[in-house]
Amino acid sequence: MPIPQTVEPITLYGLMAEFTDEEALVAAAEQTTTAGYKAVEAYTPFPIEGLAEILGIRGRRLPLIILVGGILGGGGALFMQWYAATVSYPINVGGRPLASWPSFIPVAFELTILAAAFAAVLGMFALNQLPQPYHPVFNAERFLRASDDRFFLAIEASDPNFDQDATKQFLAGLTGVQAVFEVNE
Repeated sequence: MPIPQTVEPITLYGLMAEFTDEEALVAAAEQTTTAGYKAVEAYTPFPIEGLAEILGIRGRRLPLIILVGGILGGGGALFMQWYAATVSYPINVGGRPLASWPSFIPVAFELTILAAAFAAVLGMFALNQLPQPYHPVFNAERFLRASDDRFFLAIEASDPNFDQDATKQFLAGLTGVQAVFEVNE
């Protein structure tokens, strides 16, 4: 007796448009955001100046994460040295005060930089959702050329303005579009 297999329904991740040059992609990104789409992503073989601003990508959280990491590292270093010098091992050498702050500065500076660097790396990984070995756009056949010579603009199905037919017509009407195709989960 054969085992019945269940077929999971294919869910749509979004629609993707392919472009051959960066100018067409930038113009299409401007038209897309002007049309009110918010869940838009661009994939390019090299960085394009101004594209992140057009798509509304703002990098405001990583600097805050780095600042907090640096403050915690510096504060932790100062506290560690103060605790060691005044509570754990209070040794009076030459009549100097136990909490001699000028001598704490080099270690506090180094730990501030170290903690800020770790916060930068870990924050970047967390904010970019890395490692991410799978993404739905990898299902698109033509997406293999995204790291070679093609530019792609994707509108996710989670966008509030997304309507499959209307969005497909919108993408097909953009200047410089080579192809529009569906991207499944």
